[in-house]
Amino acid sequence: MELAVEVAGVKLANPVILASGTAGYGIELSSLVDLSRVGALVLKSVTLEPRKGNPEPRVWETAAGMLNSIGLENVGVQALIADIIPALEGLGTPVFASIAGDTVRSYARLAARIQGAGGVDALEVNVSCPNVEKGGIQFGVDPGATSAIVMSVKENCDLPVFVKLTAAVADISRIAVAAQKAGADGLTLINTIPGLAIDPATRTPRLGGVIGGLSGPAIKPVALKAIWECYEATGLPIIGGGGICDTGDVLEFLIAGASAVSVGTALFRDPGRVLDIIDELPGAIERAGARSAGELTGTLTETSR
Repeated sequence: MELAVEVAGVKLANPVILASGTAGYGIELSSLVDLSRVGALVLKSVTLEPRKGNPEPRVWETAAGMLNSIGLENVGVQALIADIIPALEGLGTPVFASIAGDTVRSYARLAARIQGAGGVDALEVNVSCPNVEKGGIQFGVDPGATSAIVMSVKENCDLPVFVKLTAAVADISRIAVAAQKAGADGLTLINTIPGLAIDPATRTPRLGGVIGGLSGPAIKPVALKAIWECYEATGLPIIGGGGICDTGDVLEFLIAGASAVSVGTALFRDPGRVLDIIDELPGAIERAGARSAGELTGTLTETSR
């Protein structure tokens, strides 16, 4: 069974990736998960300067997932380059750096600095984080703004660029096409969906940042729809995520159009689940009648059975 896939020139031993934010900078999970076995590691989003993030509480469990309001707390790009990336050398797993900013110029500067540092195989450009007061979702809902960011990043970086989009828009495929025309090498779909939880006893929000990003199984159908629409519209390599908990989920995402998948919220319940998925994937692919993971990508038929 062939599990290896290639996304925008980056070779992965298998299509199962650790999603940005949920695995921190990788180091945090290294004692619980053999990181050399995952397809790739996407680092926590980094900004030009360190950020303290939103006030606590930052996480609230929902009926089918969780809300988070981290606010892009991160160490800043200088610490990422000086401390984090060198610590990941020798991992044997591709490393994707994730960048976020509040201006087009900040994305360009981040791309240039990470490109110059080395040790990173690809960039994920976060234009859709709903937990940032400036930037984030305001870029990701507008084709023109998304295009401007992608062009600025591509002008300052030779690494493959994956644009992470939100499904909290009227037409995500329109944003995806704008990213493609601007030079994006791939897409990451989807980011969390904005949500709110309330404590009825106090009539106050459950999260310190009030609004949070919903992830987990609750958003899986939304993610599958977004991936299918963007694959049909662009044909770009897609890293798909949103509620993946088992190999059945992985197969659905591949069939919808993803070339690889990212596991995120499931790690909070069981960090080792990602390795279970990898171990169980060959059998699942064989039962689906395929000989490789790549053979399943984009094979959805539109006829109901």
